[in-house]
Amino acid sequence: MEEIRTLQERLEQERPAEWDALPDIGLYMDQLISYMPRQLIHYGEGEALTSAMVNNYIKDGALPRADGKRYSRTHLAYLTAICALKQVLSVKDAGALLAAAREGREPEGLYELFRQELDRALDVTAGCLDAGTDEEDLPRLALALALRSYADKLACERVLEILRRHASAPAVKPEKTRRKKDRDERPE
Repeated sequence: MEEIRTLQERLEQERPAEWDALPDIGLYMDQLISYMPRQLIHYGEGEALTSAMVNNYIKDGALPRADGKRYSRTHLAYLTAICALKQVLSVKDAGALLAAAREGREPEGLYELFRQELDRALDVTAGCLDAGTDEEDLPRLALALALRSYADKLACERVLEILRRHASAPAVKPEKTRRKKDRDERPE
């Protein structure tokens, strides 16, 4: 089926721009909005990114504030990740996931990690598609893809819950406090 072959090709070939290929000059909001559709695969009009959405991502802490009125490569990288992740997660969860993944990484490293994982996911999905699929097999294919999405979402939500729990867990107690506790627990 030609449409499935075309979908498979897009999944195999279309990727967000590499860090060095992102514009290296500050973009104004309207330039940012017009650039973003190039970053991810879209079918039809879908939900276009708006300036209000960008401002809400900043308010929610998922996206860093602009430098004046200009947006950098870092903003493009974060927006690319947020726009992909919000298809399956809330913006709050997407922001929390990016914050956890950011630990110890510069924005370029976080973006590269995102791109590697997106490559892997798109390749796996492209591999599940068969250009020889008949029209009567489309419901089974759509069901299989939807159920894999469901299973992946369940696992993702659980991992995010674990991340949150670990982030809110108290740090290791200072040595002095631990020694006092050890003395209190010794048998007499």
